[in-house]
Parts: sequence; C-alpha cells; structure tokens
Amino acid sequence: MVLIAGVDEAGRGPVIGPLVIVGAMLDEKDLPKLDKLGVKDSKLLTPKKREELFPKIQQICKYKIIIIEPKEIDEAVLSEELNLNWLEALKSVEIIKALKPNKAILDCPSPNIPKYTNYIKEKLGMHEIKIICEHKADVNHKIVGAASILAKVTRDRIIEEIRKKYGEIGPGYTSNAITQKFLKENWDKHPEIFRKSWISWQNHKNGKDQKKLGEF
Repeated sequence: MVLIAGVDEAGRGPVIGPLVIVGAMLDEKDLPKLDKLGVKDSKLLTPKKREELFPKIQQICKYKIIIIEPKEIDEAVLSEELNLNWLEALKSVEIIKALKPNKAILDCPSPNIPKYTNYIKEKLGMHEIKIICEHKADVNHKIVGAASILAKVTRDRIIEEIRKKYGEIGPGYTSNAITQKFLKENWDKHPEIFRKSWISWQNHKNGKDQKKLGEF
C-alpha cells in the first residue's frame, strides 16, 4: 500500500472570510477512481459539479480540513516571523502529520519552490514521507484536485453562511463590485469576517483616520 496525499487551499486572496486548506489521501492503486468521478482542479468545475463531487470524494478519500479564520491570517501576515505562505505551509504540515501518507503532493503558493519544499520538510521532520511541491499541482494531479474541491466547497458554504447573516457580500474578492460596496459600507463593522491586514481593508481605515485629522 502506497498512500498518496494531495494538499490544496481555497480563499487565499479574499478580504472576507476564511482560508481553507485540505488534504485528501488515497492508496495509489485507487487513484483511477478519481478519474472515474470526473475530478479536476476545482476552478475547472461548475459550483454544481463541485457540490456533487464533494460527498463522493469524502466517501473514497481519507481527508482533513483546516479552516483559518481572518484573525489568524492577520496575525500571520502582520507578524515578523510568518507570512501567508508560511502559515499555509504550517497548516499543510499539520494535515500531513494527521494523514501520514507515503507521499504528499502540495500545490505550492510560493514562487520559490525549493525554499517552500525545504520549509515543509524541516517543519514536518518525518523524513520517510516524500514531499513534492509544484505549481499547478491541482491541475496536474487528481488527488490534489480532489483536495481543491473539498477546500472550495467548504469555503463556498462558509461564504454562504456569512451572506445569510450579514447580507450580500459578493465572493469576498475586492475585484468584485459587490464585495467592494460591502467593504466600503461595512469595513468598521463585523470585525470577525474581514482580513484587516489586507490593503483594501486598510485603505478604508486610513481614509477614516485621514478624515478625522482633517476635522481639527
């Protein structure tokens, strides 16, 4: 038995909501099952197809889902020791330790693949596990694609809950007009859903501070 794990994330860029990191694992001989299901990188699938695949992947894969709330993201981004890449690496290590695969394939968020790979290996400290970090791993490996689907559906469901509670927020990306409008009108409310280390959030805060100074 050779256990292969794929690790991927959803929600690195948005100003609203969590980052979700997922590991999915299968015995190497069972990887063709993912082909039969039609597993691809989550970005290449419709929301309906992702939802359809979500329970099917859960049935055949061992998996672990980690949800990182905005507060923890901000702490990492604003700290001197960490950044978003290293936070993702540490959570990926947590997933690999939980799943204990023979080989783990990670979708690498860093432009420096060797440095990211070495960081993972150093923090993991389990030299018997083969670590492969790649760009576009979610496209090139079905097991990483499976992890990307679990991550994307999990985040989409959380965003839907936020939408029900706070109103129309859009997808959470500031490139989206609905999200921009929500951020402009609500940046100083609902602190639990915003990433305050993001420049788009800070611009609103700084704008308010500037206005206060100008009032004197």
